[in-house]
Amino acid sequence: MTLEDKLGYTFENPGLLRLALTHRSVSSDDPSRNDNERLEFLGDAVLQLVITDLLYESYPHLAEGQMAKVRAAVVSGSALAEIARSIDLGAHIELAQGEERTGGREKDSILADAVEAILGSVYLDSGIDSVGKIILSLWADRVADRAKSPGIKDYKTRLQEHVARDGRRPVYEVEGSGPDHSRQFRAVVYVDGSRLGSGEGRSKKAAEQSAAQEALASLSSDSR
Repeated sequence: MTLEDKLGYTFENPGLLRLALTHRSVSSDDPSRNDNERLEFLGDAVLQLVITDLLYESYPHLAEGQMAKVRAAVVSGSALAEIARSIDLGAHIELAQGEERTGGREKDSILADAVEAILGSVYLDSGIDSVGKIILSLWADRVADRAKSPGIKDYKTRLQEHVARDGRRPVYEVEGSGPDHSRQFRAVVYVDGSRLGSGEGRSKKAAEQSAAQEALASLSSDSR
């Protein structure tokens, strides 16, 4: 499956897609090449607009401050990197050899920037309606999850903060099963090699959140 298949969008100008996938390490090595930083800047603004419109129109019960919290959570660098991994974007990014050697394809910052650049390129290719459809397909479920409790930190964040007090960190193992149109994921979370929780969901994030919730409950019962 191509990246365009995963996006559900075919570019009129394929050069925009190539540019969106070109990391700045490439232009640093070869000044004659352009990179995706300007597209990233544009894509960030487009994403903010579409998510803000979604929150305003679909969640009338949320106050301004609550909408701001939801938006900040779903457009954060880590959230963007999760989106990138869900479509295997890292495999398509063009990197210079030095960045490739240091694991650039898995760096959250590079993945997040590439997502924004992709959105910017779609906007230039065919306008706000097309990029809006892509954003809704990738973000709507995440927005809905956060809108349920806009003022409360998600379970993964709460678990990470809880175990960080002792200098530890949670490690997640996630497995997917089923056809592409109906994938199911199962996650297990470990701390210091001990299994603390497991969970299932229709996305990796949902499964990890479920596992973190169970882990928090386990830690809470152990402390009583």
